Amino acid sequence: MSIWKDNTATRPTPVPEVKEPPTRFDTISKPDFTPAPALVPSARVDGAPRKESLIAADITIEGKIEGGGSVRIAGKFKGNVHVQGDLTIETGAKLTGSVRADRVTIAGELEGNVDEASIVDLQQTGIVNGDLKAGSLTVAAGARLRGQAEFGWDDGKSSNAGVRGNGHGGVNGGS
Repeated sequence: MSIWKDNTATRPTPVPEVKEPPTRFDTISKPDFTPAPALVPSARVDGAPRKESLIAADITIEGKIEGGGSVRIAGKFKGNVHVQGDLTIETGAKLTGSVRADRVTIAGELEGNVDEASIVDLQQTGIVNGDLKAGSLTVAAGARLRGQAEFGWDDGKSSNAGVRGNGHGGVNGGS
């Protein structure tokens, strides 16, 4: 006589495990080139956030950057940067090539020309070896520029043209 009672009506039905097929090592797989999400949203003039891509401090890249987002360079980049957003060259970073961007902030080194920008902000640690063409130029004390700067001419790009500085960075003027 058995005192054990099997009650299968109240016991949950086990769900079979779904196993992925084993990884094959005899074939070459294609790398996944899914673009990484942008890191930091940066403000735009129209108020909508714009994504920002980062080249980290320990990275060196050679090529070309084009697009609608903003770029922050903390490492080294050799090539042209043409973006419809902002470009920031951080302290210790170096960009070798031409630049076109809405707003350019230079705290590192730029070896090349800023062909077109609404605003260029040359910070205290910034170095430019090349020519600048911008609607507005701000130069901090200690910044260095070897080249020509053309700013303040309204080419339809900027309505607040001018230069701001304290007279110690090589550009005298104020607003």
